[in-house]
Amino acid sequence: MSPGLEALTPEERKLVLALREVPESPLRDLYATLVSELTEFVASPTCSEMQADGAPCNATDASCDQCRKLESLLEGLRSRLHAG
Repeated sequence: MSPGLEALTPEERKLVLALREVPESPLRDLYATLVSELTEFVASPTCSEMQADGAPCNATDASCDQCRKLESLLEGLRSRLHAG
């Protein structure tokens, strides 16, 4: 096992090892970039619907880490992956 992998959770280790198994190619580069950017966005979403009063959006019952738009986007992507 590579140094540092033992500090990862099983889920994190699975993701890292899966990425390493993708052969070098432009598609792998695009995939790695997408995963990196998606991870950054999910960790700290920037709401395009910020209200003048500072509220993140019209959904007063949701916080940014429970963004319905982001959840919908991710579920749609997941559905398309499993449909193909």
